[in-house]
Amino acid sequence: MKVYVPRDSAAKAVGADAVADAILAEAAERGIEIDLVRNGSRGMVWLEPLVEVESERGRLAYGPVTADQAGGLLDGSLESLGPVEHIPFFARQTRLTFARCGLTDPLSLADYEAYGGLTGLRRAIAMTGEEIVQQVTEAGLRGRGGAGFPTGVKWKTVLEAHADRKYVVCNADEGDSGTFADRMLMEGDPFTLIEGMAIAGLGVGATQGYVYLRSEYPDAIAVMEEAIAIARANGLLGPDILRSGRAFDMEVRVGAGAYVCGEETSLLNSLEGKRGVVRTKPPLPAVEGLFGKPTIVNNVISLATIPVIFEKGAAHYAAFGLGRSKGTMPIQIAGNVKHGGLFETAFGMPLGELVNEVGGGTASGRPVKAVQVGGPLGAYLPPEQFDTPFGYEEFDGQGGLIGHAGIVVFDDTADMQVMARFAMEFCAIESCGKCTPCRIGAVRGVETIDRIGQGDASAIDLLSDLCETMKDGSLCALGGFIPYPVMSALTHFPDDFGARKEVAE
Repeated sequence: MKVYVPRDSAAKAVGADAVADAILAEAAERGIEIDLVRNGSRGMVWLEPLVEVESERGRLAYGPVTADQAGGLLDGSLESLGPVEHIPFFARQTRLTFARCGLTDPLSLADYEAYGGLTGLRRAIAMTGEEIVQQVTEAGLRGRGGAGFPTGVKWKTVLEAHADRKYVVCNADEGDSGTFADRMLMEGDPFTLIEGMAIAGLGVGATQGYVYLRSEYPDAIAVMEEAIAIARANGLLGPDILRSGRAFDMEVRVGAGAYVCGEETSLLNSLEGKRGVVRTKPPLPAVEGLFGKPTIVNNVISLATIPVIFEKGAAHYAAFGLGRSKGTMPIQIAGNVKHGGLFETAFGMPLGELVNEVGGGTASGRPVKAVQVGGPLGAYLPPEQFDTPFGYEEFDGQGGLIGHAGIVVFDDTADMQVMARFAMEFCAIESCGKCTPCRIGAVRGVETIDRIGQGDASAIDLLSDLCETMKDGSLCALGGFIPYPVMSALTHFPDDFGARKEVAE
């Protein structure tokens, strides 16, 4: 009997370890031979712990499972949700980057290869650096960490830079509210990130890589470090990867928890052991990055998508999507929502369909008031904009941004003046302090919103002017994008901006 119990942090947070222990104890007591696999998550967080049992019908899903249901699971009296792939939330996905996540044992290299792993790396080894970069360019892959910058352009710049040493840096400092795709992939399919970084190294001539991982992710840190050791022991990393005569190695570096270190130049400073503050650009990291050398800085999902591009071909990947938004996007649905989780789909699905059909509407049962897309720097979109297709240019045209594709849902009890104040307060706390518009502007923003709450209507125009200054004058996206949530809240929900009840009374 083969049983799968996730080792993913989300599942463990709601008792997956206790469920696994109970299944093993119950099986031992009944004399049942059991093969228990600690897999990654399938991404249906509201069903965690989601236990799967191998059967003639495929892998049957049970969830959420509690420890006291272990006996029912083993004797067949516990009601099944049917095959995992038939659950509507899962069935309507297009899984490319997350194709193996939850399907395999994350630390089994044999499992990884059995489901297509290393096919891309083997093909890349037979290519020149120029051919590798061309494949990425033709696939149309854009940075999945926020900016949506064409990955092929970044790689080409590093390839053509002349230096005695180059680096590949994975930005795994996932700090946006409502996002968990990076963590879920590193915990559930770490070899795909390793393979993607190795291909990147072959493409641009880099021999060393670093995964900059946030300290708040201890499980992801442990899995990645073990996976790297396994990869090195099996010749996937080191001086002679897959006996190709070409070198690439990598290691994990743990950050100290500053949100601004999600910005690539702050990350590089932190990686060098310096204070995490933003660097001025130019020079770009692709020209002068880590230790002053040409450096690829890509997000986890960007790098983890590289293997499928080389396995299936650039044209196959580019065939998915909408306009210049090619391929698929792992969308994280969170907040006040019935079915929260990770949903990978081709670009183009309308926002309303993601919220109301895929997510099932609010968990509270009340009407949706707003959805914030793109983390704490993302705009609040009202239901009137729910027909917006999920694409970079399409969201930009609505005054929003996709960012890391985290969707946070709010019902009609949300106070958007409070949310706008939170955005400014967040920026004030997390600012690295290097530039005045961000460092001072966010503090003044909190004060200005408080004036609005005290009944000073003249402060509304002042808030708009302040946001314009921060947008145009900040060195990085932290100060530059905070106006998105503030101004979208003010624009779409003007009735929420005024004297607070306690002040009026």
